[in-house]
Amino acid sequence: MSTPTVMIAGGGIGGLALALTLNQIGVRCTVFETVTELKPLGVGINIQPNAVRELLDLGISTDELDEVGLPALEWALVGRNGNDIYAEPRGLEAGYNWPQYAVHRGKFHMLLYRKLVERAGPESVRLGCRVTGYTNNADGTVTAQIETSDGQVISETAGLLIGADGIHSAVRAQMHPDQPPIHWGGAIMWRGTTRAKPIRTGSSFIGLGTSKHRMVIYPISHPDEEGYAQINWIAEVTYDNPSERGTGWFKPVGLEDFAHHFDGWTWDWLDVPALFQGSEVAYENPMIDRDPIPTWIDGQVGLMGDAAHAMYPTGSNGASQAIIDARVMGQKMVEHGATAEALAAYDEELCGPVSQLILRNRDAGPFGLLNMVEDRCGGEFDNIDDVIPAEERAAFMAGYKKAAGFAIERLNNSPRTIPEGAKAG
Repeated sequence: MSTPTVMIAGGGIGGLALALTLNQIGVRCTVFETVTELKPLGVGINIQPNAVRELLDLGISTDELDEVGLPALEWALVGRNGNDIYAEPRGLEAGYNWPQYAVHRGKFHMLLYRKLVERAGPESVRLGCRVTGYTNNADGTVTAQIETSDGQVISETAGLLIGADGIHSAVRAQMHPDQPPIHWGGAIMWRGTTRAKPIRTGSSFIGLGTSKHRMVIYPISHPDEEGYAQINWIAEVTYDNPSERGTGWFKPVGLEDFAHHFDGWTWDWLDVPALFQGSEVAYENPMIDRDPIPTWIDGQVGLMGDAAHAMYPTGSNGASQAIIDARVMGQKMVEHGATAEALAAYDEELCGPVSQLILRNRDAGPFGLLNMVEDRCGGEFDNIDDVIPAEERAAFMAGYKKAAGFAIERLNNSPRTIPEGAKAG
C-alpha cells in the first residue's frame, strides 16, 4: 500500500468529506477510524445549501441525496400558543441555486463511505484504528500514534495529519492541552423518529415552544405510498441548575423520562404526545460545545469539524460546516499543495469566523427569535407583528445566514470553492 500524503483521524461526516475531496484533487490519503464497523447511526440532520453545493461538486447527485433524505421547503418558528413567529421558504423554494436537505445522519454517513470506497478503494479507510497523538518531525512530516482494536500501538508517518476526530478529539487535546472542559449550558435533548404524516408544507423544519422548552420537528424521508414519512423530532428542556443533570452521551431512554414535559402540547395540526408514542426508541444527550480556540493548526497538523468547532445544533449547520471545512482545505491544497502552508491558509480563512458562529449558536442561533418573543410579551401573542415587526424578524434571520455562510445572494454569486478538474499544487 502506498504511503499517504495526508492522514485523517476520524471517519465521520467531516473526515469522509475531506477524503473524498482529497481523492478528487489527486492527494493520497488514509482515514483512521476508531470503530471496527461503520453503521448508520444517529437521527436527523440538515445540510444547508452551501454544503449541498459542495456535495454536488463532489459528484454526489440529488438522486442519491433523495435516498437518504429529502429537500427542505420551509423553516418556521411557532410559539407555545401555536401561532407563527417566523416562517420562510428554504433551498430552491427560497431562490438558492441549490437545495437544503434534511437527511438521516447515519444513512448520509454511509453514502459518503460507499462513495469513498468506490473511488479510492477499501484500503483508504482503516477501521479499528484510533489516533491518540502526533509528533511534528524536523523533516516536515508528521507521525501519528495509533491504537488498534486488537491492542497494538503503531506509528504512521505522512505529510499532514488532519484531526477530524470529533468533540472528544485526541488531536485537539494535544494541540491545546489547556483547553477548558466541554461546555454544557443546561439543555438536555431527547431525540427520536416516528412514522407519521408530515405537516405544513410536507417538508417543513418547525421549531416550537420557548427558548428553554421547545420541540424541533421535520421529516427525513419522502412520504411512502400511504403518505407517511420518518419524522425526526427533538424535545428540549433547559435546566436552570445544570448540576442537577449528568452529561452522558446519546443514551437510550424511556418516554417516561421526558414525555411529561410536553403534556398538553396538542393542536389541531400537531399532537406531540402521540408523536412520542409512535417512536420505537428515544435517545438523550446534552447540548454541548467547546469554547473557541485561537488556531486549528500546529505545524503539519490541522483540525476540522467538531474537533475544531463543536457547536450547539441550534443553527443546523454542524455537518454543513464540516463539509465546508473539507472543501476549503482542499481549495488551499490546490493553491499551496498538501503542505503546512495550505493548512495555515485554511486556518486564516475559517478559524476566526467559525469561532464567532460557535458563540452565536450558544446564544440560541436562529432560535434567538424565541428569546425576543419571551422578553417582549412573555411568549403569548395573537399577532407576532405587534411583538416583533416583520422587518426586524427578517433582519435577524439574514444576519444569522450571513454568519453561517449561506446568505443567498453571496452564495448564489460565488464561484466554485474548488474549480472543476483542479488538482493539488
